[in-house]
Amino acid sequence: MSRAVRERRRRAAGVDKSLVGFLVGDIHYALDILRIREIVRPLPVLSMPHAPRAVVGVADHRGEVVTVLDVRRRFGLEPSGDGRAKWILVSVEGRTVGLAVDAVTAVLAASEVDHRPPPELGAGDAARGISSVISHQSGLVFVLDVDRVAAPARALDVPSLARSSTEEER
Repeated sequence: MSRAVRERRRRAAGVDKSLVGFLVGDIHYALDILRIREIVRPLPVLSMPHAPRAVVGVADHRGEVVTVLDVRRRFGLEPSGDGRAKWILVSVEGRTVGLAVDAVTAVLAASEVDHRPPPELGAGDAARGISSVISHQSGLVFVLDVDRVAAPARALDVPSLARSSTEEER
């Protein structure tokens, strides 16, 4: 089923947004499903020197060089290493970025009235990238702005990395 068909069905059902829920530590987060390309198991990663702390490195996903960002590190947590991790592949400025999360939980439906403003937590609010908060199953889910969360991935010039690795193979 195409993305456009899913979007029409979702609006017909009175749901303004479908979200993909995931865990980072014990906290529930979500992303707009329309920003997600795919959810995959982690792939081998090549570490990049001088990359921001949250950027794990780059990976080859079906011939595309993908920057991988560890959301735990992005939020100041230590890596979990428990083997449950998933990557949520999102589109950011025409490039694919892999967001490494602890676990993907569910697809959530939320109308516009379900979205409340995020709490003001002081310095770093913009860096956290929380766009809204919804209630789900008697708990809170923080809806993230993909562009703000994936901002450290922009520091790597992935297109030139892909070109130089292709030239080296010749």
